[in-house]
Amino acid sequence: MAGSAPHVMVLPFPAQGHVTPLMELSHRLVDHGFQVTFVCTDPIHKLLLDALQSNADGDNGGGEALDGIRLVSIPDGLADGDDRRDLCKFLDGISRCIPGYVEQLIRETKVRWLVGDANMRLCFEVAKKLGVRVACVFPASAAGLGTLLRLPQLIEDGFFDDKGFPKRRGAFEIAPNMPPMYTSHMPWSIDGAAEGQEVSFRLVSRNTQATSLAEIIVCNSFLDAEAAAFERFPNIVPIGPLSADQEFRKPVGQFLAEDAGCLKWLDAHPDGSVVYVAFGSFTIFDPRQFRELGEGLELTGRPFLWVVRPDFTTGGLSKAWFDEFTHRVAVNGRGIIVSWCPQQQVLAHRAVACFVSHCGWNSTMEGVRNGVPILCWPYFVDQFANRSYICDIWRTGLAVTPGEDGVVMKEEVAVKLGQVIGDEGIAERAGMLRDAARKCLGNGGSSYENLKRFVDLLSE
Repeated sequence: MAGSAPHVMVLPFPAQGHVTPLMELSHRLVDHGFQVTFVCTDPIHKLLLDALQSNADGDNGGGEALDGIRLVSIPDGLADGDDRRDLCKFLDGISRCIPGYVEQLIRETKVRWLVGDANMRLCFEVAKKLGVRVACVFPASAAGLGTLLRLPQLIEDGFFDDKGFPKRRGAFEIAPNMPPMYTSHMPWSIDGAAEGQEVSFRLVSRNTQATSLAEIIVCNSFLDAEAAAFERFPNIVPIGPLSADQEFRKPVGQFLAEDAGCLKWLDAHPDGSVVYVAFGSFTIFDPRQFRELGEGLELTGRPFLWVVRPDFTTGGLSKAWFDEFTHRVAVNGRGIIVSWCPQQQVLAHRAVACFVSHCGWNSTMEGVRNGVPILCWPYFVDQFANRSYICDIWRTGLAVTPGEDGVVMKEEVAVKLGQVIGDEGIAERAGMLRDAARKCLGNGGSSYENLKRFVDLLSE
């Protein structure tokens, strides 16, 4: 690449749902002639390289450079034995440690721009101090960011106290045709001790204020998906749905090795016949819920592809039951279970009829981009609002209903899947939203033009 190519630093928050859209955006910047330094914490960097090594068919071999993107790692402030699922400890570590290393990297690399995740506020301040310009990327919905921008007003109106704890139960609406937000499922709502939620709330509210340090805020969404949110918050610029490339050849920063063998399994199935089940990188089921889901998939009588991460269930699941279940569905050809898969290729496959999803925003956009109806099973934070988009606003899917004990029973899984797949209106609306997404991304479309404007700004 020519020495005169503009050089930007891309900084995601260290989690799968943040790394993927920023990696996709990085590929698009490389396509436009940029040099990209992509900064991850050491544990995330190792996961990326290990997954790349496993997925490599010889072209990149899992190296430190990735299709023109230079991968750089920095410490995250935690010791090797620390539990990175302890969100309070994790947030404290990265807040203390990362800004200093980012400052050092900016001095070394002499980048012109920091393209930073909205959750990396302290690094925005570092960049501004060094005279580096800041662009903010919000990796979730515009409605989600818009709600956070309204936080002072929500506190004033009595929805939350000044520590982020709900003063009212239930849902509230920022504007008509925006999804309702739930006071118990906000971005800072985490399980555990009250002080953990307080720390999380302070971080989220300060991060939101720090968007004012950015010259532009872009998000992985598109105009037709969130028309009301973009009208209400015109400073949020849609450039999505993001993808690294149309041919799925470029890696998008997966943390686990992908089992591409499932694509051949899909090839052997008729169009619109397979249920795809995946709950992202963070969702955890207890053993009872896990069994109900598995037996519910069997009850449908439909072929299914189910992603079961190594850490998807809490302890206590019967290994004998799971081994027998896996063997039974494999022998009768009914199902295949993998630990991770190339999700974008799966959702684009002609055989997929429905997506059972936790409704993380990346998964939601990937489902939408491919016109796949969704059975919603949200787990935490913004996923409940995303469910409202899918079920109530776009009407491209349905949601499971847990029983009184909070467990979704196998009969509910089977019935709801039948309803989603059998509803022609859902299929038609999913197809229309897919076409709208493609139009936004196509030459002259709103996301296409916005990305062009973003690239022009970063070239200055």
